[in-house]
Amino acid sequence: MTTATSDERAERVPTRLGALHVRTIGSGPTTVLWPSMFVDSSTWNAILPLLGTARRFVLVDGPGLGLSEPLLRRSSIEEAADAATDLLAALDVSGPVDWVGNAFGGHVGYQLAARDGILRSLVSISAPAAPIGTALRARIRALLPVLRVAGPVGPVRDAVIGAMLTEASANDDAIRRVVVESLARPSRRSLTHALRSFILDRRDVTDDLAAIGVPCLYIASDDRGDWSTEEAIDAASRTPDAVAVTVPRARTLIPLEQPALVAEHITAFWAGLG
Repeated sequence: MTTATSDERAERVPTRLGALHVRTIGSGPTTVLWPSMFVDSSTWNAILPLLGTARRFVLVDGPGLGLSEPLLRRSSIEEAADAATDLLAALDVSGPVDWVGNAFGGHVGYQLAARDGILRSLVSISAPAAPIGTALRARIRALLPVLRVAGPVGPVRDAVIGAMLTEASANDDAIRRVVVESLARPSRRSLTHALRSFILDRRDVTDDLAAIGVPCLYIASDDRGDWSTEEAIDAASRTPDAVAVTVPRARTLIPLEQPALVAEHITAFWAGLG
């Protein structure tokens, strides 16, 4: 599941949260793809060929994740959004960009969409506006000592795969390998900081959605309990210009599990922007 192309360029771009590993592909108006927690830009490989060719795609590994520099301290979603603005400035991006974010990337997108002039549009995929629930928080805290000492192995790896993928996708060797390999790239310390910063400390942004000033597409799945179809529709109703859709047979990594369906929704949304 790769999209190696002759015009792909990889580099590390300095930001306030360390240098972020970025792959740039194609030319045209800029579209940024920011992936979920635990994984990296490889999770976009399956969908990328389906999104058209008249764009410059910037595929990012989040702070402390993938091949980006380690995250050395506790941070926040808001600071990750600040780092995204550093990234855009360093890449000399002119004009607002189309932002596509999966989970963590969607949460960063919410922050940027409420700031003037940064985004032209937002596609937020499997990114609940509410913070994580009490039960999930307790499970994550129980696994933190294992992650700090041993890394993403055994129960930690199984928990991440279970949260990210449906059973059918977890049993697909190609899909599972993308998650396992990207999960193994960060250091234990960096992954622990990222987990605390971007999941445990994630705040409720439900009331902030009203400040978003760009067209939005919210994509939910039928198998993620904390962002159901109903919750995505509610989030869209709180956003001045937003629509919500649901993709079946997926959990959190919807672009990896159902790339064709997600691409169909995204390209139709972009076409409607004019």
